[in-house]
Amino acid sequence: MKKQCSILGISIESGAGRGGCVMGPDALRTAGLPDIIRDLGYGVTDFGNLTRPVDPAHVDGPAHLKNLSETVAWISKIHDAAYARAAGDDFPIFLGGDHTMAAGTLTGVARAAADAKQPLFVLWLDAHPDLHILETTESGNLHGTPMAYALGQDGFDGVYPPVATPIDPKNVTMMGLRSVDPAETVVIKDLGIDAWDMRRIDEDGVRAPLTAFLERVKAANGRLHVSFDVDFLEPEIAPAVGTTVPGGATFREAHLIMEMLADSGLVTSLDLAELNPFLDTRGKTANLMCDFTASLLGKRVLDRVT
Repeated sequence: MKKQCSILGISIESGAGRGGCVMGPDALRTAGLPDIIRDLGYGVTDFGNLTRPVDPAHVDGPAHLKNLSETVAWISKIHDAAYARAAGDDFPIFLGGDHTMAAGTLTGVARAAADAKQPLFVLWLDAHPDLHILETTESGNLHGTPMAYALGQDGFDGVYPPVATPIDPKNVTMMGLRSVDPAETVVIKDLGIDAWDMRRIDEDGVRAPLTAFLERVKAANGRLHVSFDVDFLEPEIAPAVGTTVPGGATFREAHLIMEMLADSGLVTSLDLAELNPFLDTRGKTANLMCDFTASLLGKRVLDRVT
């Protein structure tokens, strides 16, 4: 893993169903994320927060979609910034913001991987697969669409920006799923996405599927992007998210995943998405996300003070 990290805040909340994600990047900074990374021996460059698009061009789309024009403008802006960070020599960490940010980060890092002639793999840690196209999202909240878009699925043409480098669905592993709509279930089956819902994790644990996935990344000499949504976690330990779903990953399960990723040395970029400080309890979730990031960057259990 590269020893220079770049931090970029993406204060988008146009894709979420409630306000507050706009404060996510600064909450992670307030919780000490840059200093935590430095204490692990990394250099850190903080590029601040992307500014909200001003007067976005009008975009036509299905009438039930919320904040469509602003979200489309955000996606273009995030894509360009993510590509610039991923094309460099550092390890980019993208601080969200609602998970619509992944429409830009996934396509940006995929473009950088293609430039380097490497396949991009994605570990998607989320209660939701975010595999809706524009017509199938019943809520109209666009944070349910980024993975479908990044995979190059039909249903975005003429609305979202074109995807030059779609991600191969066979290079995606999803863990923690427990809120999947019928339309998304069909997509998972049709595309053959490696999807681990919480029942499968309860039965088999996280070690076996993650080990198999990491072996595939290594064999392909691939780049690995981790997209970590707060609602991957059990709401009792991480309340600061607008889409809480009971039965999420435990503290130890999440740490084990992060520690295994650190051991692999394969991760090349990271999203931290859907942190809503307005819903937090004395910074509990922001501190927890910083702790998991530290594990991903190499902090060990024996390094932790009780």
